[in-house]
This record gives sequence, structure tokens and C-alpha cells, in this order.
Amino acid sequence: MPAGITIRVTRQTANELPEYETADSAGMDLRAHLAQPLTISPGDRALISTGLRFEIPSGFEGQVRPRSGLALKRGLTVLNAPGTIDADYRGDVGVILINHSDEDQQIEPGDRIAQIVFAAVVRAQLTEVEDLTATERNAGGFGSTGKS
Repeated sequence: MPAGITIRVTRQTANELPEYETADSAGMDLRAHLAQPLTISPGDRALISTGLRFEIPSGFEGQVRPRSGLALKRGLTVLNAPGTIDADYRGDVGVILINHSDEDQQIEPGDRIAQIVFAAVVRAQLTEVEDLTATERNAGGFGSTGKS
């Protein structure tokens, strides 16, 4: 098992802290921190608090990602997926959900609404050049490789 990192967290919610559900889970579920149920109409979006604030070590980020079951069964997904939580952010982690279904979707307090994955960040140094090295693909994009 790869070595882990320690993430300090404060909780302003009665929800339990996120945890890995299986030995090989990449992410931990984030839960809705709501005082009452919230309805998201078709095509609408909502920012939902988790009641959690993380202290992510420098060189890492938190990635807020959709939950596949929520997307498949209810048409709810994270709008800016993946959402990035930078190492220097200390505010409440919110999840922007959008309803892609044809029906109102209700979020209950404590519902699992997204997952968070912590990942290392590689910082790049950009070097401006006149031309880029040619490849077989070159500028072809959006299905240009012919592979599905």
C-alpha cells in the first residue's frame, strides 16, 4: 500500500468525517451539510456545504469528484468536475451539484453528494518557444485518433 499523507480537518457539521469505504478506494465520500432538505430542479445547480475545512499539505490538492451512483441513478453530478481544493485554501468545502435529470432531485442532510481524492501536484515551468516538436497526431483533437 502506498504511503499516505495526513490531512488536518475541522468539522462544523454533525456528519461523520469522510473515510475510505474499502481498502482500495481512491476517494472518500463527502456529505451534505444542510439544515433541511434541498430541492434541485431540472437544469438547476446548487452549492452545497460539506461543513468541512481541510489543511492540505503543500504539494497536494483535493479533487472533488462526482459519485457514479448519483450520476447514473439520479442525474446529479459535480458541475466543475473535478473541483480543485488548493493547499492554501482553508474555507468550507462546497460541492456544486447540477441536476441533469428531468425531475426535481432532493438532497437530504447527510446525503453522500461527492467524493474527495487527495493527489500530488506537479508544478510546471513554462518555456516559450517558436515551434513545438511535430508528432503523428499534431493538432488533431476531438476524436481525431479514430479510436472510440
